[in-house]
Amino acid sequence: MESKMKGTLVEGTIPKLLEGKMISYIKCKHVNYMSQRTEPFYDIQLNIKGKKTIMESFQDYVTPETMDGDNKYDAGDFGLQEAEKGVTFLSFPPVLHLQLMRFQYDPATDTNIKINDRFEFPEKLNLDNFLQNKEPTPALYTIHAVLVHSGDNHGGHYVVYINPKSDGKWCKFDDDVVSRCNKTEAIDNNFGGHEDDISVKHSTNAYMLVYIRDSCKGKSHNMAISAGEDLHRELPRRQEAQRRKERSEAHLYMTVNVITEDQYCSHQGNDLFDADKVKFRSFKVLKTSLLFDFLEMMAQAMGYSLDQIRPWPVSQRTNTTYRPAMLDMDTDIHKTMYDLAEGDSPYTVFLETVDAESGADALPAFDKDTDVLLFLKLYDAKTKSVSYCGHIYLPINTKVYELLPVLCERGGFPIGTDLLLFEEVKPNLTEKIQDYDLPLDKALDELMDGDIIVFQRDDVENEQSELPTAKDYFRDLYHRVEVTFCDKNLPNDNGFTLTLSQRMNYFMVAKAVATKLNTDPMLLQFFKNQGYRDGPGTALRCTYDGTLRDLLSGFKHRQPKKLYYQQLSIRINELENKKPFKCVWVNHKLKEEELMLYPDKGDSVVGLLSEARKHITLADNGTGRLRLLEVIGNKIYQIQKDDVFLDCLNPSGNSKTYRIEEIPDDQLKVKEEEMLVCVAHFQKEVFATFGVPFLLRIKQGEVFTDVKTRIGSILGIGEKELDKIKYAIVVMGRPTYIPE
Repeated sequence: MESKMKGTLVEGTIPKLLEGKMISYIKCKHVNYMSQRTEPFYDIQLNIKGKKTIMESFQDYVTPETMDGDNKYDAGDFGLQEAEKGVTFLSFPPVLHLQLMRFQYDPATDTNIKINDRFEFPEKLNLDNFLQNKEPTPALYTIHAVLVHSGDNHGGHYVVYINPKSDGKWCKFDDDVVSRCNKTEAIDNNFGGHEDDISVKHSTNAYMLVYIRDSCKGKSHNMAISAGEDLHRELPRRQEAQRRKERSEAHLYMTVNVITEDQYCSHQGNDLFDADKVKFRSFKVLKTSLLFDFLEMMAQAMGYSLDQIRPWPVSQRTNTTYRPAMLDMDTDIHKTMYDLAEGDSPYTVFLETVDAESGADALPAFDKDTDVLLFLKLYDAKTKSVSYCGHIYLPINTKVYELLPVLCERGGFPIGTDLLLFEEVKPNLTEKIQDYDLPLDKALDELMDGDIIVFQRDDVENEQSELPTAKDYFRDLYHRVEVTFCDKNLPNDNGFTLTLSQRMNYFMVAKAVATKLNTDPMLLQFFKNQGYRDGPGTALRCTYDGTLRDLLSGFKHRQPKKLYYQQLSIRINELENKKPFKCVWVNHKLKEEELMLYPDKGDSVVGLLSEARKHITLADNGTGRLRLLEVIGNKIYQIQKDDVFLDCLNPSGNSKTYRIEEIPDDQLKVKEEEMLVCVAHFQKEVFATFGVPFLLRIKQGEVFTDVKTRIGSILGIGEKELDKIKYAIVVMGRPTYIPE
């Protein structure tokens, strides 16, 4: 905010509200020598360990520290002297922020801890005694806000109590809930304390306090309001003017993306960095700027001298790799950046900097005619990972074996360790260097600045690794792809992403996903992504003989790759020999339960009912006999015979459902003068059916009153309720209402 206010009507508002001044001094005890400097502060960090009140912490803050023994002060001409080091306050601000140091490092446990000790702070605070000289107005303060933390060092909850007008009327801000509270809740309950103090929560306590100076009450508030109003008016105008200026001058500038060596360290892929993931430092540069001007800007931005940096433009080679290339500093130093970039924007530059640990004042010389810039990587077969090992300048006639001691040193191996060397040519080509007696320009393919040598320990144990050599690693890397797997049965599932090889077959993919889900690979079923819209398509058979590359062939190059899966209750090879059949189980109380059954393909209704027995619970005193009903529009359409093949049934219809139920005892045998009729529920109109229908046995000449009684018995309805129900009989689609 302070930087945004510069050059506006409200410049300086933040310091006027929050800035105080202190003097840091070192005073010799035995000679007349003292060093001091005035420093601004926006808050004061108070040590609370072993302190009980704010006054004790302030006294600790200004108590001098003795410098003696090995810690004597270098007093120039007076030599090493015993001295006192401390601070004293010159002025306190209108709004005073006090940071209570409850979070500290504990050397005994080598961890950060939270200090929950009781620490008291007053509603009124007088700091006159801590000033070097009294100010025109007393340093009297009234508390304005208490920031509170509940929890330990690893996390917790934050609440703030604010006394907006310093009149004792407190508000509690807890996430999106603001409520009134009293002074005890805001102040006394947040001192902290020990677990035996039942009046407070042990881990709930204040960690920051805000006080407002009594002589500035109202003024600081009005100043902040005025500043906010002025800033609200001024900033949009200035920002819009700045945006217009940038738009009108955009054609004069180009973007330069700068990358430094530290960005190479965690990279595990080809080349030295991934342009899609690396964090460039981007600079807008005038196209007419000379290379010399750009280097001066880089030196200032990076904190180096001109002799300590060297630019290497990153360009795309004909084999699609991105490598640093040389600039001829003698001729290019006075060229414009636009000419050097050949019109490219952004223009990417690897900025070589001097090694801070070397203590060197300048980069080593580089002879463009005889030297070559090489980058080094170490491959570890055990961890299947690469490590960046820096770069090196070498004469092009250097023999490969002369490089070995440097590689041993960079890899942390004893000098003389047997090494395997490879040249990383391009993403799908890594070649082993065979003859170490050859010079670099003969051993490497078309030696150029920016070439990469990958080395590894020549260890027989590596042969046991899945990827024993760097060549194997980069070949595997070339085929890697990120695939997102989403649960087919969860709408809008974000899924999880795995990095897999496109050469994997079905069972390799299933094993990787099963490991992630902690299940058996055979209990998973996979589905392709539909090409025309995002969603599961056809199911994959477990006998699929293609590769992951084949499965993803429908995706574009940079398009996210996605497959779907579902977890099964039976093994996939068994499932593929069965026919999924969706139906409903209705128990003797007419309660419905959806069932997904997997009878064998080519099976009949009797096989479906046999499969259903494994998943349902029959009534204790029931018949144990099952039947399959076809239900359409909440009415029973027919009873399917046991010998009907399931291929003749269509369980996926929208209005049709198949229902399995236990046959009641009175319906096992239906006599010639009896019949089973469907009983359905309707409301107002006889065709507006709903609910669970059922079958009822009736016989020729039976009185309808007896039929009503049996219906009531099935539905659990008494006689009074039965008399209120309207009945109709439908024959050949024509309803006839039965008189009451």
